[in-house]
Amino acid sequence: MPHTIQHQEQDAKGAFYVENGGQRLAEMTYSRTNATMIIVDHTEVDPSLSGQGVGRELLGALVQWARATGTKVVPLCPFAKAQFDKDASIRDVLV
Repeated sequence: MPHTIQHQEQDAKGAFYVENGGQRLAEMTYSRTNATMIIVDHTEVDPSLSGQGVGRELLGALVQWARATGTKVVPLCPFAKAQFDKDASIRDVLV
């Protein structure tokens, strides 16, 4: 079952996240380098959501947002980098 992915950005920091009862259970964070580029720096998923593909859902939401906004992505986070390496269909958002 897909999770509800939320997005927030404030100043030069942003995150795509899953929340339950006001508690973040998963998040993929980024830093904005300029108006059209971000660096994905961290992905974390609570053990209660382990094995459900939540990290990939977060990345999917980020890629969809990047395409819609013309944002380019630098994946420094090991998880995000591994996903981009595995899936050529999402590499169009890479710098």
